[in-house]
Amino acid sequence: MPANRRRFSVVPRRRQNRLVAAFLVLLWLASLLMAWQAAVRHATPALSRVEAERAVLAEEIVELKGELSRLRQEVANLGRAEEITRAANGDLQQTLTEREEEMAQLRADVSFYERLVGVSGQRRGLSVHSVKFSPGAEGLWSYQVTLVQNLNRGKVSRGELVLALEGVQSGALTSLDWQTLKQQEPAQPESFEFRYFQQIQGNVMLPMDFQPHRVKVTLRSEGRAQEQAFDWDQIVLKSQSAGR
Repeated sequence: MPANRRRFSVVPRRRQNRLVAAFLVLLWLASLLMAWQAAVRHATPALSRVEAERAVLAEEIVELKGELSRLRQEVANLGRAEEITRAANGDLQQTLTEREEEMAQLRADVSFYERLVGVSGQRRGLSVHSVKFSPGAEGLWSYQVTLVQNLNRGKVSRGELVLALEGVQSGALTSLDWQTLKQQEPAQPESFEFRYFQQIQGNVMLPMDFQPHRVKVTLRSEGRAQEQAFDWDQIVLKSQSAGR
């Protein structure tokens, strides 16, 4: 073999491919590193700005929570104040109603005492000043009859009193006498003896289907009898009349 003949070495193609692939990977990694560095340089100011905005928003949230808590407390206080005001108004209305009832009672008392002492100039003998009825349970009614006389202030009036009720029962006009009202046989009349005035109180029973219209009061004194009639609607106590 001649000495000047060139020698050739055979390099496998697979090794060349590996070198090319490694070079490309390194090139890709280098590009990623450069891109990351560029992104960091670009994002750092924006990130700082976002952090500052987040801090401001956090402070605003704290302030809003405090304001919300304060408003809730104000609403609760206003609710309690409204309840107190409503209760105070209810108490005031109740007090006014009671005062009106007291004034009405005082007017009635003044009228009574005017008649009693003769302030009005009118003097009368034995008479019925007022009759009041108030309902109880199961047909029981309480009555109060006030008798007066101011014609002779030194005279003692003595006698007896009975009641009778007129009304409607089972669609027909009916009168209940003293014995029927008292449900006794015989029923003793109420006795009275006074110089100026006397209040007579007692109870009577009315049938459940009986609707009274008028009350008659009969006084027997010194051998004479006198009768006075009163409309039922005017003598039933208003605060209790709804019970019937």
